[in-house]
Amino acid sequence: MKNLPFLLLLIGSMAFAQKPIFVTAKTKAATVYFAGAELSQSTSATLPKGTSEIIVKNVADYLNEGSIQIGAPSTVTVLSVQFTNNYISEYEVDENSTEVKKVRDSIQLVSKEVNRLTNALNSEAKTLELLDKNQQVSGTNTGLNLAELAKVVEYYKAKRTEISNNYDVLEEKIKKLNDLIAKLNTKLEVNTKNEEKISKGKLILQVMNEVAGNVDFDLNYLTGSASWQPFYDLRANSIIEPIQMMYKARVTQTTGIDWKKVKLTLSSGNPTQNNQAPLLQAWFLNYGVFENDMFKETKDERMVNTIQGQAPGLSVGYAKTKSASMTNYTTINENQLNISFDIDIPYDILSNGKAHSVALKEIQLPASYKYYSVPKIEKEAFLLAEISDYSKYNLLPGEANIIFEGLYVGKTSINPNQTADTLNLSMGRDKKISIKREKIIDKSETRFLSSKKEQTFTYDITIRNNKKETANIMVKDQYPLSPDKEIEIELKESDGAKVNTETGILTWQLNLKPNETKKLRISYKVKYPKDKRIDNL
Repeated sequence: MKNLPFLLLLIGSMAFAQKPIFVTAKTKAATVYFAGAELSQSTSATLPKGTSEIIVKNVADYLNEGSIQIGAPSTVTVLSVQFTNNYISEYEVDENSTEVKKVRDSIQLVSKEVNRLTNALNSEAKTLELLDKNQQVSGTNTGLNLAELAKVVEYYKAKRTEISNNYDVLEEKIKKLNDLIAKLNTKLEVNTKNEEKISKGKLILQVMNEVAGNVDFDLNYLTGSASWQPFYDLRANSIIEPIQMMYKARVTQTTGIDWKKVKLTLSSGNPTQNNQAPLLQAWFLNYGVFENDMFKETKDERMVNTIQGQAPGLSVGYAKTKSASMTNYTTINENQLNISFDIDIPYDILSNGKAHSVALKEIQLPASYKYYSVPKIEKEAFLLAEISDYSKYNLLPGEANIIFEGLYVGKTSINPNQTADTLNLSMGRDKKISIKREKIIDKSETRFLSSKKEQTFTYDITIRNNKKETANIMVKDQYPLSPDKEIEIELKESDGAKVNTETGILTWQLNLKPNETKKLRISYKVKYPKDKRIDNL
């Protein structure tokens, strides 16, 4: 009996020193978030009675180890779970060549750089959002003079330009690195083109089985190597018909696993974000540069900042395909904190970083149309579609392609996260509305008084409707405002416009019949000390 402890130790070491059991996981379903995804996989292994080590291949290259969940029958106890993407074993004979290892090391380095740049990109976006929320300049009674106001405006302009440029540079770098990852993955595919592609991620399971036999396992975990973005196709045949909106998604993933025939769910949630409710701290006031109410926008004036239509700059083909059937295969679940789209059609999405288009739902949007024009800035009219009660469509912020009267006319953006009652969609420019703004020389003059210089400016705006139907047109112009009591400004003529004295914006609502022409006039007078100069008049 003296040798009993030694025998027990030897038996135990022999049990754990047995050959590992290698199995391959198959991806069944993926729930993709704006940043990250939850993967559901399954596998099976033939286990002896007692303790075994299982190496599960074909899991994501990078994952959140704390999120791993293993489902097994009641006869199996999972003793431990460990994730690795650098597993080397004398029993494993695949993928350990020097060439493959170099490529995988390169992919790992590039992926880490992508994650670093993505964090920087998110920081720039948050900074830009914070800057935009604080862009207003407060009241006229703070003693803010013209020079200080100019500094505030110049600072905001320079800072916003700097952040926007940084954002574009980071976005371009991420795109190039994702292209590099795709090329590196292609190299691996060449080496294993006759075999099923296997990722380098693995799970090492230590399990205890009560009864020998075949055992099924379910695996669930979170990975950050996937994302999706909503985008839309807006089709309108005329201004008397509703908009046909195709709700779509761009899904990308670099998990290292090719998703084949997976059940796909897209969610607007973020499983990795901080869910701690914020706490207010004491708020102490201090002196600084304040904002001016003159920059506040009314509901109508807000439109000028929401129009994002662009002239077509590239050739894109769009079929007039019938896709309404997609509605029957997508279930939209509106939860308390997010929206999810459950898609019944199995999808193949390769792990190559390329965007995969997924059709979600076709929506018919009843719309009222009107034209919008700011001739001082653009000599063309924008067609706006107003959508009321838009919250019921579960829209998310995203880019949209515009197809009007059968032609691709450009892009716009959809932002349903607003407080306005209606959602304004820019459907592009309509060249059948002719607009001209010209200075009237004989009604504009400069006079020198005893100590003042007086300038009068007069402009005529001509709008013609060359369409076959009546056009509802909103026209905007402006006159300057004075930040200094020495500068006197008088609006002499506004031609029936609605005048906002706080912003200096004039608004006309016109209904032009086919082939009708309308002329509007704006005239204002500026008086200021003749020994001073105004640069932006």
